[in-house]
Amino acid sequence: MVIVDNLVKTYGSFRLDLSMEISDGAVTGIVGKNGAGKTTFIKALLGLIRPDEGRITINGREASMLTGREKASIGAALSESGFSAYLRVKDVTAILSKMYPTFDEEYFRKNCRAQGLPEDKRISEFSTGMKAKLRVLSAISHRAELLVMDEPTAGLDVQARNDILDLLRQYLQENENCSVLITSHISSDLESLCDDIYLIHDGKILLHEDTDVLLGSYAVLKVSEEAYEKLDKSYILAGRKEAFGYTCLTREKQFYAENYPGMVIENGSVDDLILLMTGGH
Repeated sequence: MVIVDNLVKTYGSFRLDLSMEISDGAVTGIVGKNGAGKTTFIKALLGLIRPDEGRITINGREASMLTGREKASIGAALSESGFSAYLRVKDVTAILSKMYPTFDEEYFRKNCRAQGLPEDKRISEFSTGMKAKLRVLSAISHRAELLVMDEPTAGLDVQARNDILDLLRQYLQENENCSVLITSHISSDLESLCDDIYLIHDGKILLHEDTDVLLGSYAVLKVSEEAYEKLDKSYILAGRKEAFGYTCLTREKQFYAENYPGMVIENGSVDDLILLMTGGH
């Protein structure tokens, strides 16, 4: 389990201040607009930056005090692979085998071939999708117990995204106790992968919800100005003024469906959550 306890990191006027938990075997997503603090948090979790206050513990041990073996149980896929562009896949294989005692070379090579990553081609010659696949395979091929992934499918076409998501699903099926923390701007990626989702805005957590609850109980209501004035707003989380009236986000879809027949009610999504919770009132 990963426990983040009152983590604070300040850059100028920006202040990251949050607490969260990532349970064993859970896939936890973090969403938010650019600049919300997602990458800052991940860097703090991985020990790449030092927090000003608070602490992060991984399986009961403070992250800054992890042993080499404990650090080797973490797999990270960040926006940059950390490998020189002049290296070839076979060079990366040799590096990973020295870095991680549990590196599964056969698994890595097999999946590189399956994903179209030739051993003798330099990383500088790879497409964006090929580089992304290499980052993910490098993170999972030592049988990591904790995966930390920052926008692993950003900027990829549909096929490359599906390939990476399939890799992750297969890995998680084979390693059920693996915990995952993943950030993404692509809501469908998180909806299909995550057990729970945190929404971060301006360095703070606005909302934490199980994905099943988000997709099953949340809804977007579309009402005229006149209907809005008469609306019971007890369960409205956020609203936004529109030309036709108001768009509202609620966690109690059933309440409005039963009490307001004829109202336009649409299923909620991660995109709705971000737009209305960060840009509404």
